[in-house]
Amino acid sequence: MTDAGRKDGDAQTDDSLPMAVLNAIRTPVIMVDEKGLVVFANWQAESFFGASANTLARHAISAFIPFGSPLLTLIDQVRERRAAVNEYRVDLSSPRLGADKLVDLFVGPVASEPGCVVVVFQERSMADKIDRQLTHRAAARSVTGLASMLAHEIKNPLSGIRGAAQLLETSVGDDDRALTQLICDETDRIVSLVDRMEVFSDERPVDRHPVNIHSVLDHVKAVAKAGFARRIKITENYDPSLPAVFANRDQLVQVFLNLVKNAAEAIGDKADGEIMLTTAYRPGIRLSVAGTREKISLPLEFCVHDNGPGVPADLLPHLFDPFVTTKTNGSGLGLALVAKIIGGHGGIVECDSQNHRTTFRVLMPASKGRAEEAEPISVKGPSR
Repeated sequence: MTDAGRKDGDAQTDDSLPMAVLNAIRTPVIMVDEKGLVVFANWQAESFFGASANTLARHAISAFIPFGSPLLTLIDQVRERRAAVNEYRVDLSSPRLGADKLVDLFVGPVASEPGCVVVVFQERSMADKIDRQLTHRAAARSVTGLASMLAHEIKNPLSGIRGAAQLLETSVGDDDRALTQLICDETDRIVSLVDRMEVFSDERPVDRHPVNIHSVLDHVKAVAKAGFARRIKITENYDPSLPAVFANRDQLVQVFLNLVKNAAEAIGDKADGEIMLTTAYRPGIRLSVAGTREKISLPLEFCVHDNGPGVPADLLPHLFDPFVTTKTNGSGLGLALVAKIIGGHGGIVECDSQNHRTTFRVLMPASKGRAEEAEPISVKGPSR
């Protein structure tokens, strides 16, 4: 929008296609000019602020939000740095906007309009995901204690049961031998489950180094294409300028193998099944540390997308909890382990799922060392 296309104090009323698109989305979007006036507001923003676009345009944004709101500081910061910023858990509660108005904010500069910024309000999206992630970490800690108990209290008696069944097998008739074999098979299955859970009880410090995530993802893709995803199209869209992630390479391979395998199993025999691996740099994403004023930056975003049937809505909030699974023969420990590993690296993992589109998104801090310390790799652009 140019100066010729608007007057100070007047809201934008152009019925162009971009305007129609902005009015169609169910997220409040406004544009604030260099004087702080709200020169654009989509229909959802009118509903959010309880005022028409024309009314909003006659006032500064400060007139509609609580005094001293962080939003004003974010707008000034974006103007100075000319770079977009995200902020989560911003409280805009007021008599005008209503109680419990917690929002996530995206504030970005408008390149064609110096001094103007766009503000997008998302009510409790990322905040809810971070809350769920902290719950997932607590659940993983519970599994840690359970795993230690199981290893000690169950595996030893099981070995005695199996040994006794093997002795009985030598002295029973053919009709009863199937029952002793069943005992052995079931004890082996329980031992295998306990072995998998013992991974949660490993609290040794993780050996970390600057890791090139594209090397990890290419390795995971090669393993998948050679086995469980040989009939599924796997594409990638990498950011070639991405810095290294400070992590344990083997654990990252374990995480993304698990996510890609889940995607492949969700797709199943679907003819046009596709998995896409993406990486991106999101400098505005920050996570508050409980009990302190510190905020950890999580600028590295790694995603696994699939076009499977999606995750049931009632299961989505509990997807990373132990023993939660949609698989008939699944144990529900794979995604809990993913949450534990990523949480141990200071990151978060989340899932967005709609019909025929599921995305597992991993957000992690960048390495504080030099990116060139990571193993070199020639990064490809989007593949199709």
